[in-house]
Amino acid sequence: MEIFKNKNFSLMFFGRILTNIGDSLYAVSAMWLVYNLGGSSFYTGLAGFLSILPKIIQLLSGPMIDRIPIRGILVYSQLIQAVLLLIVPIAAYYDFLTVGLVLVITPILNICNTWVYPVQMSALPRVLEKHQLTQGNSLFSIAYQGIDVACNAISGILIVALGAVSLYFWNAIGFFIGALLFSQLRIAPYIMESKMKKEQDTYDEIMEPVNRSKTAGIRLFFRNYKDDLVSGIKLLTRTALAKLLFGIMVINAAGGATFSVLPIYSDEIGGADIYGLMLMAQALGSVIGATCAPYLRLENVRLGLLYSVAYIISGIAWIGCIFTPWSWLSILVYGLAWLPGGAVNVIINTVVQKGVPQRYLGLVFSATMALSGIAMPIGSLIGGTLGVWLHSSTVITLCGITVVLVGVYWMFDRVSRNLPKTEQLDEGYFNFTPRDATARSNTEVGA
Repeated sequence: MEIFKNKNFSLMFFGRILTNIGDSLYAVSAMWLVYNLGGSSFYTGLAGFLSILPKIIQLLSGPMIDRIPIRGILVYSQLIQAVLLLIVPIAAYYDFLTVGLVLVITPILNICNTWVYPVQMSALPRVLEKHQLTQGNSLFSIAYQGIDVACNAISGILIVALGAVSLYFWNAIGFFIGALLFSQLRIAPYIMESKMKKEQDTYDEIMEPVNRSKTAGIRLFFRNYKDDLVSGIKLLTRTALAKLLFGIMVINAAGGATFSVLPIYSDEIGGADIYGLMLMAQALGSVIGATCAPYLRLENVRLGLLYSVAYIISGIAWIGCIFTPWSWLSILVYGLAWLPGGAVNVIINTVVQKGVPQRYLGLVFSATMALSGIAMPIGSLIGGTLGVWLHSSTVITLCGITVVLVGVYWMFDRVSRNLPKTEQLDEGYFNFTPRDATARSNTEVGA
């Protein structure tokens, strides 16, 4: 393939594959190890909750990524992860491995990983020709989804064959190799040398007031970011789309709760290999749903009806996987539970992009990222806590019932039911103006 003749792209692509493999395997092995060391769903729930920190860091990392050399970010993120991963087998060898140590290391690993994907996406335009960008993005997406499915499929087998602690060691080796690959990158700086002085002079002139006080500049950045995020959240609550988006948050929380007790449920019906297969089924269901979405012409169905029916079906399958008599059937039905969501969620970004005025897209997307990112870890903590008192199958059943109830609510709620088809949306449909802008223009805008 012509694109792989580009050395920089090949290095980033294969380095990303190694990173994806490491991420997927240690995510599964960490949950299993936390469950084995802690002996309680509370710890698996807490492990899921701690992933909230990387979500927050990721929201704040965008402006920083543009100011740090790409190769340095990629190399050092891999090295830090490799060193952290080695702590677990070393601790096990010297007999001081505890659930607390794993819980401390896991979110730090996730924070390091949050930098890799956006950095690579921002680097692609400097690595590829314009006509190759679509192909490059597609290859990165396929590799990401495919590796997630494959690693979930074999992770349970590897945990049984090698042990969760050994997986940490081999993951560390993979990250060291990834760092070696990324160290070979030769990517031109964003500002070409011939233009650098002119650009720097302009930048210094613009930034002179801020540079007088670095502390003031940092405060200004975080204040502006917080104001935009709060404004975006307020905007969401003032549109007809609000009930749909907040319903999805509840469903994400149910997914986090299920994930926190899944190691226990899997152990009860078969062990670590079942856990890996359940995760594989979940990933496959989402991927198959997303792949089929363009062929199902979902744009021709009213949004409220589409989401209502999809998640009622999903919730029923979610519940049904618990009451099947065979473990293989439980895995199959659990995978089917994720298929409708994978299909309908493909169009949610299109809905926002088409129905929200372009000048407010950044506000809305940053708000939805924050809300969605927080919902799942909170659900994980709730699910893990419930798992202390309730059977794991009961927690999963309650999560399925929650998903069904959200779907039923959408079906009977007048606002949700009257949402239009995606193909009928235009930029003026979700018409709103931030409160500050409204005050300045003295114009009343209807929600």
